Amino acid sequence: MFHYVGAMKNVTVTLPEDVALWLRVRAAEDGRSVSKWLADLLERMRRQEDEYEVVMERFLARKPRKMEWVDGRKPARDELHDRAGFR
Repeated sequence: MFHYVGAMKNVTVTLPEDVALWLRVRAAEDGRSVSKWLADLLERMRRQEDEYEVVMERFLARKPRKMEWVDGRKPARDELHDRAGFR
């Protein structure tokens, strides 16, 4: 459940009739208005996107690490692309 602080903005959304019916039923099943149901959905999507961006920035900020090769040698191309184990 999300709590909104500040002013709310009205937005008009045009939906196909079957989608609008589904939305009204779904919101009613959750005990919320269509506006509240959509606002919660969009807020979750926004938070998920924000979290993804934070994680991606953290990942990209990591310094590269030197690879530790088995037996101190890089594998040959044929070894990397050997699919025999998957057949």
